[in-house]
Amino acid sequence: MKNMTPDTARIALRPLLSLALLVAATLCSRAADLTLGIQTWTLRELNFDQTVEFAVKHNIKNLQMIGKHVDPMGSMEEAKRKKAILDQNGLTCYTFGVAGTSLNHEENRKLFEFAKFMGIKLIIVEPSDFKIFDSLETLAKEYDVKVAIHNHGLKSLYGNPQVVRNIIKHRDPRIGVCLDSGWITAAGFDAAKVFKEYEGRVFDIHLKDKTIKKTEGDDVSFDTQIGEGKANLKGLLAELRKSHWNGVLAIETDSQDFARKPSEFVTAAARFMKDN
Repeated sequence: MKNMTPDTARIALRPLLSLALLVAATLCSRAADLTLGIQTWTLRELNFDQTVEFAVKHNIKNLQMIGKHVDPMGSMEEAKRKKAILDQNGLTCYTFGVAGTSLNHEENRKLFEFAKFMGIKLIIVEPSDFKIFDSLETLAKEYDVKVAIHNHGLKSLYGNPQVVRNIIKHRDPRIGVCLDSGWITAAGFDAAKVFKEYEGRVFDIHLKDKTIKKTEGDDVSFDTQIGEGKANLKGLLAELRKSHWNGVLAIETDSQDFARKPSEFVTAAARFMKDN
């Protein structure tokens, strides 16, 4: 920029400044393009008020709550009180579960009435009987609330993704999947591949990581810090971004050790998301 006037130099620098701003924006958006939440099973050692304090401290706005923290079968007065506390703290109970379901249609209706009251548009379930889906599908249509099937290990009803695909392909589009990345891994599947094969029917994700230990009998899985296990989480995040997925990644652990020190676990999970 020799022999340039100050004005000419500023003009020449503009493309470089624009490029620098674009790179910075790209890096920031990469960390913020997916929505992070928490499954409060991770906070099972805390009560409701402590859970609220934890979420505020860690700047987590989206909570997927278990019955200990918000009971869909409890009184509406208690639900109203807790919703007011969440609202006051800028928090959202965006869903709850894994919710108990029944062959009793009116018992299931209580879940949807609770969801309607709380402004929830998604319920996480893992029915003990395939026949229950007739009731859930009817209510999903009536209330316009989505239902997401959670998966545990391979020995559970929904541990094999093919079973879940066979269910949802014959059901209303409001019936979909809550993909638990840890349990999918423990069952021997790749989380990124499974997500893709669900073809847009994944409504929610439990962000969990596990490692598998070989034994003489059944293989045993153990929770790890997010990003340190065998789950293909980087591949999953890439698929989420590619599909412009707009759900919530709810941080979760089944480990009692991590649950006793949830701050360390959640901080590490948030760091993994920021870096990947």
